[in-house]
Amino acid sequence: MVTSGVLGAGRPGYPPGGIPLENNVFVVGDEKTALIIDAAHDADAVADAVGERDPLGILLTHGHEDHVNAAIALADKLDTHLYLHPADLFLWEETHGVERLPDFELVDGAAFSVAGVELVTIHTPGHTPGSVSFFAGSIGTLFSGDTLFEGGPGATRWEYSDFTQIIESINSRLLTLPAVTTVLPGHGSATTIGAEAPQYKAWIERGW
Repeated sequence: MVTSGVLGAGRPGYPPGGIPLENNVFVVGDEKTALIIDAAHDADAVADAVGERDPLGILLTHGHEDHVNAAIALADKLDTHLYLHPADLFLWEETHGVERLPDFELVDGAAFSVAGVELVTIHTPGHTPGSVSFFAGSIGTLFSGDTLFEGGPGATRWEYSDFTQIIESINSRLLTLPAVTTVLPGHGSATTIGAEAPQYKAWIERGW
């Protein structure tokens, strides 16, 4: 599902009305249980998508505001837990402060099962220090957050970001997955590992 919101309204460095942004939020499961990947903008809409299913957790691909701004409200609505890589806690705190933190730390290799599907956490730093992707091998799907998109890697314009690191994360952790793997990013359209792999050298040459 796609959720819409506005970032930065009234804050220094942003237009007065903020920046409109759409995010992909994924609900993975069956008619009984569900895992949610990212909690962007609209807690009510995501909760409605989960419906009467048992929510097994909210997995956050990284700590940027547009991926976590509805996290606390959604966790409260669904009475479920929040998971975030600890290297991105500083970003979480920029949005939510320190009074309410994610319930559990995501670590590389952590696995989550829902409806017979196992999602494995892959630490893919670069966009942010704590960026992760989730690979569901049995359904041939990678949830890549803001690490890999159709046409290249995620943005690395912040002081805590690193282009060399995101390129290494993609090359060593993602492009090694089967070529037929569907890639579902945090924004925009789906792609495949096979479609992106041939562009790897071009990304390095252009530097973004």
